[in-house]
Amino acid sequence: QLQACGGGLVQAGGSLRLSCAASGVTLDYYAIGWFRQAPGKEREGVSCITSGFGDTYYTDSAKGRFTISRDNAKKMVYLQMNSLKPEDTAVYYCAIGLRPTKATMWAPAFYDYWGLGTQVTVSS
Repeated sequence: QLQACGGGLVQAGGSLRLSCAASGVTLDYYAIGWFRQAPGKEREGVSCITSGFGDTYYTDSAKGRFTISRDNAKKMVYLQMNSLKPEDTAVYYCAIGLRPTKATMWAPAFYDYWGLGTQVTVSS
C-alpha cells in the first residue's frame, strides 16, 4: 500500500514536500513515480526514480523545480517542490512499479500500486 501526504495550499513561489509511505513491499525493487491530475485533465507524470541506482527523471514542467528522492530503508518517497506555480495545482499521486523503463515511466499503466493522492493548490 502507498499513502501520500504533504499537500496543501501555498502561494505561488512557495514550496511543499510531498511524502509517500510504502508498506507491504520491498521498495528497493520498484521504480517510483509521482503523477498529478488537474480537474478535467488526464493524469500526467511529474517525476520518476528508478530502482537500483536511483536515476531520477523529470518532465519538462518539473525540471529545475522538483526533486524526487527515496529512502528504501524507511520505505519512503519524497517530492520536494519549489517555485510552485498555479499550474501545478492538482492531486498528486505516488505510484510504484516493477515494469517501468525509461521508455514507459510516464505511462500510468505500467505502475502496479497507487496511493490515494494528496491535493496541492497553488494560489496566484
